[in-house]
Order: sequence, then structure tokens, then C-alpha cells
Amino acid sequence: MSKKNGLEVGFERTLFASRWLMAPMYLGLVLALLMVVVIFFRELMYYVPQMFTMEMDKGILAVLSLIDLTLAANLLGIVIFSGYENFVSKLDIDENAERPEWMGTVDFAGLKMKLIASIVAISAIHLLKRFMEIGKPVGELFDGTELMWLVIIHLVFIVSGVMMALMDYINAKVKAASKY
Repeated sequence: MSKKNGLEVGFERTLFASRWLMAPMYLGLVLALLMVVVIFFRELMYYVPQMFTMEMDKGILAVLSLIDLTLAANLLGIVIFSGYENFVSKLDIDENAERPEWMGTVDFAGLKMKLIASIVAISAIHLLKRFMEIGKPVGELFDGTELMWLVIIHLVFIVSGVMMALMDYINAKVKAASKY
């Protein structure tokens, strides 16, 4: 085993410390999460006064919008916590704290799968909202071409998720086979 020179050791320490350059980005994502929370409550306060007079279709669209925002917030939370723990530093949280089971266990492959699953769910909700608007005046003209592209994009997200899962499956099989 060769001994490393001082320049190489210093370079590697600098590279390792550079992971902290990502920390401000995670703080920015916390602010983005706050933005989603504010938008959620703004939407909720818009719809609550209408709940006794709202038509069923509009009520379902309102609920889907709130679910959409909640899924986006969940996605941000997963990226913030998993990304920070995977790429910057482990969270030092009190043992008695209510730590979700997945925290500290989601590796990069798991993070990718949760990310694509959330994107597919958000895309599906958006697509469902557009399907429910067919034939109704919604303030802007409903375009069949737009719907076609929404379906195509949604299918691309689904195929991407399946391909990512397949790659992770193959990678796990190769790692397991190389142990023997």
C-alpha cells in the first residue's frame, strides 16, 4: 500500500468537505416547502367557504388540488431529508424523537424510486383533473392536443419509473451474484 502525499490528502479532504456546499440548497428546499404550505392553506381557505354550495365536480377538483399540493410537499420532504442524509451528513436527532421509519434508510436508489412514484402520482392527479374538465367551461379553452400531451408525458413518467426499477433490480441481482 502506497502512502499518500500531503497534496493528495489535502485535495481529498477538500473534496469531502465540499459536500457542505449542498446544505444551503436543502435550506432553500425548506423555504420551497413553506411556499407549498402557504399555497395549500390559501387554496383551502378559498374552497372552505364554498363547501356547502359547491357542485360535486368542483369539490372533487378542489380535493384533487389539495392532494396534489400534499404530494408535492411529501416529495419535498423526502428529497430534503434523504438528500441531506445521503449527500451531506446524518441527522443527529434525539432517540426519543418521532423519527419516521424511512428516515435514515432511504438510499439513493430508494430516493429515485420515491421521487418517480411521487411524480407519477402528481401527474396522474393533474391528468384526472383535466379529464374531469372535459365538456365544461373552465375559463380557458380545453384543447385535445393538450390532453394528448398530458397522457404522453404521464406514460413517459410511468415507463421511466418501470425502467428505473428494472435497473435497480438488475443491479441488486448483479451485486448478489458477485458475493458468491
